[in-house]
Amino acid sequence: MKKLVLLSTFSVFLLNCNKKTEVPAPKVETDSVAVAEPVIDTLGPKSFCYMQVVGKDSLFVSIDDNLGTVTGKMYNKFFEKDQSKGTLSGIKSGDTLKLTYEFAAEGKKGNTNDIYFLQKKDALIEGTGEKDAQTGTKYINENKIKYDGTSYKLADCKLVEKALK
Repeated sequence: MKKLVLLSTFSVFLLNCNKKTEVPAPKVETDSVAVAEPVIDTLGPKSFCYMQVVGKDSLFVSIDDNLGTVTGKMYNKFFEKDQSKGTLSGIKSGDTLKLTYEFAAEGKKGNTNDIYFLQKKDALIEGTGEKDAQTGTKYINENKIKYDGTSYKLADCKLVEKALK
């Protein structure tokens, strides 16, 4: 009998040792004066659309800038002349877009041309410079490019996208 009482007492003691005491979670008070600010995505892609009209000629450019990697479309719609339409891809270096324009013109697909733009607040200015004599598509010296070419003005993307389809 003594063993039974001793064993029971020891068992009760062990059960009480394994019990965990629950500590109530501290109450977090919210600041009733604080205002939740909307989250603004500054790292996502940025889209810009540009257009230029000279007489009966229209030029359209759409640009998507995703952290310096640039893609887009371009369409040169000339009145009574061959048109060109294609894609842009490249990089953004500071305020300069260094792009390759892959387009279809004169019934031929797969034409490529280097095209650089200076991106301003409300305009896109095409760079002009000496190109390789053999290919005529690559700039010889990027440092000698002058940004005095065609100037595209910021435009409504819905209008530009409609023209690019």
